[in-house]
Amino acid sequence: MRHVLIFAELGLEQMMVVGGKAANLGELVTAGLPVPDGFALTADAFAESMRDGGVYDDLAATHREALSAIGDDARLADLSHRMAEMVTKVGITPRVVDEALAAYRNLDTDSEANGSDANGLGANVAVRSSAVGEDGKDASFAGMNASFTNVGSADELLGAIVRCWASLFSPRVVSYRAEKGLSSDPLMAVVVQKMVASEVAGIVFTADPVTGDRDHLVVEAVEGLGEAVVSGAVTPDTFLVARTDCSVLETSMGNQEFRIVRGSDGHDRREPVAPGRTTPVIDTTTVQTIARMALRAERHYARPQDMEWAIDPQHRIWIVQSRPITTGLDAPDESPKQVLVRGLAAAPGIASGEVRVLHSPRDGHELVDGEVLVAPMTDPDWLPTIRRASAVVTDRGGITCHAAIVAREVGVPCIVGTRTGTKVLTAGSVVTVDGGSGEVRSGRVAPQRATVSEAPASSPSQGQPAVVTATKVYVNLGSPEHAVEVGATDVDGVGLLRAEFMLTEALAGRHPRAVIAAGETEAAVSAMADALGRIAGPFGTRPVVYRTTDLRTNEFRGLEGGAEFEPEERNPMIGFRGCYRYVSEPEVFRLELTALARARETHPNLHVMLPFVRTRWELGRCLELIDESPLGRQRGLHRWVMAEVPSVMYWLPEYVKAGIDGVSIGSNDLTQLILGVDRDSESCAELFDGSDPAVLDAIATIISTARRCGITSSLCGQAPSTNPDFAERLVRMGITSVSVNPDAIATTRVHVARAEQRLLVEAVLDRPGR
Repeated sequence: MRHVLIFAELGLEQMMVVGGKAANLGELVTAGLPVPDGFALTADAFAESMRDGGVYDDLAATHREALSAIGDDARLADLSHRMAEMVTKVGITPRVVDEALAAYRNLDTDSEANGSDANGLGANVAVRSSAVGEDGKDASFAGMNASFTNVGSADELLGAIVRCWASLFSPRVVSYRAEKGLSSDPLMAVVVQKMVASEVAGIVFTADPVTGDRDHLVVEAVEGLGEAVVSGAVTPDTFLVARTDCSVLETSMGNQEFRIVRGSDGHDRREPVAPGRTTPVIDTTTVQTIARMALRAERHYARPQDMEWAIDPQHRIWIVQSRPITTGLDAPDESPKQVLVRGLAAAPGIASGEVRVLHSPRDGHELVDGEVLVAPMTDPDWLPTIRRASAVVTDRGGITCHAAIVAREVGVPCIVGTRTGTKVLTAGSVVTVDGGSGEVRSGRVAPQRATVSEAPASSPSQGQPAVVTATKVYVNLGSPEHAVEVGATDVDGVGLLRAEFMLTEALAGRHPRAVIAAGETEAAVSAMADALGRIAGPFGTRPVVYRTTDLRTNEFRGLEGGAEFEPEERNPMIGFRGCYRYVSEPEVFRLELTALARARETHPNLHVMLPFVRTRWELGRCLELIDESPLGRQRGLHRWVMAEVPSVMYWLPEYVKAGIDGVSIGSNDLTQLILGVDRDSESCAELFDGSDPAVLDAIATIISTARRCGITSSLCGQAPSTNPDFAERLVRMGITSVSVNPDAIATTRVHVARAEQRLLVEAVLDRPGR
């Protein structure tokens, strides 16, 4: 494992590896902006050093204790001191030292940034913290962690790295992390960057950081190193710049009593500035050049930036840091006008917001709460981002794709299959997404999200009698977010608890095999068990059926580290997934089973369901893995299979003999495999028909076989709620339950009740003697 990465290798996709500061420097290099040379020491370098020193677990435990001590200043200070001492005592593990010093020696001492050491000891560098979670959309950590300038030797470099690590545990950082909801074990990467021997330095904001006004940029400048302005020690010269042509609209002279320069000993020192200055420290042309660089960076990031710059003795301008502006930004209040794109209406509701175009879930941190997420296609690891979006628009996908399923569950309006959304919708523009009509319009309206609490007049929540059905109505869930709210409704349990969303959240977007390889299985199990418990608890004794992970290889590859473990398949929809994956790579399956067993110790209403079962032998091996796990020793566990592959019509009796006591029809996958239509294809959307006679015949066969074999049967999908005729067909077939999204519970109950009433009337009318 490499512990050092140069800036050219970095980007926002490495945010969890090298932190925000380093990742942003890599993005600036990619954008073609002038960035002083340097490298990043990864967060793994810190973690490995702490593990080798035997303090990693103690640090994590003490940090959790410190988070609980917020408000008790004395206790927090003591715990913080103990953590910093652990880090300082352990220091840097030898192999990390070797990598860091090799990278340091590779920095050209004749750099264009004029960063050589005066005494020839080594490159003159800045050593800055780049904590994981730092310089993101919600938490800048500005000035929180340590930074050191004018570091000019190998020994000074190693000392500065350790001090950066130790600063991660100061009382102010622990308190700030708690305030921002960053409760995970902290990790610290470190940026090592050639110093600019700056004659002038400062900051540029591509939007007014106070008012949020996007019509203007703000440039601040001081003599000497930029630390003088960043720390607030002096009042800088300030320039208000027009966005349209970068003309300087206003100039405000500052009050700088001293400048920070590099002394003859190689360290920072303060030098007095002569009073009575009558001209700004930079001229209009320089201000405009800095502004244009900043706008270039903003276009690259597609959001306003807070950037640090410096000018060397050769009058070259360097960008030394960039991060998103974390203050609120004003948005124009417009009326919805022109239709910009159309797609498939996938999740109801109307919502407005500024467009954020993202191409990978690893970029999810860039989305500001309430923005409209526009992406090529979304997979389960997008769930945390979708939750914060006002609406979702995708280029590809059908109404049964993951984007649609997730959006419907969390009540976010969604349009899929627009084909051109990421090209037509401009980042930062205000649009209105109508998830019911499939239209994206320019301008803004008041939000009209669908919620799980919306119900027809017959719902008990309206004070009417409860609708009673013999056929159970279950709900589909994928995360704990709405469990309490849904558990309070008239629902008989959870018929489909999807693993994917919980797993990717529990693993922080990392591939499960990467987590296992890193020795972090226990933490993953604990996080999963906690999420399962938070869902099962609100349902009391009502069953909650957990369907184990069924990500396809292309979706798994999208997780951090996924490329190392996943093959590239031409047709992942029918490739390495489901039960066959468990048989071939049982370690991830064992992780899930262990988490489920732990959650069942306090929530025995949890049960397990296996997806994408193709053959009898692979199911048999999966059941053996369950029996070998802690789950196999627990009483009362029901074992279900998903009926998604047409072979289930032949194999179901054998599945029952093997120990299966429930079958749930995955109507989306079953439909696509019977009709040969990709469920995610927007171009073939009209061919995807869950009510096709061939599909209905397959469903009838599965239900009748289940009845004959004495097991329960269910169907997961929206058709029973949106199509009363389909619901009636299922009731007539003898299905024992249906499972729908939260917003469809009450409607489905009504459809099922009416179907049962008609059957009852028909039975009475058909009695002999009438």
